[in-house]
Amino acid sequence: MNKNKIKITTPFIKLDSLLKFASIGGSGGISKMIIKDGLVKLNGETVFQRGKKIYPGDKIEVDLDDGIILIVE
Repeated sequence: MNKNKIKITTPFIKLDSLLKFASIGGSGGISKMIIKDGLVKLNGETVFQRGKKIYPGDKIEVDLDDGIILIVE
């Protein structure tokens, strides 16, 4: 699993925007499909809301071939 720290300068970021920002989804459409397919976990829970607010301290896991963990700071 690849583990990356992502620093945000706002109080929160929406999940789909975070995936685009971290270069995981490439585009909004791909990010939307990754979330819709249940491949994203927020703090251990599968999340299907692309507009879910992500805050510093949250842990995002993306279940793709190589597996990605994002730690939001």
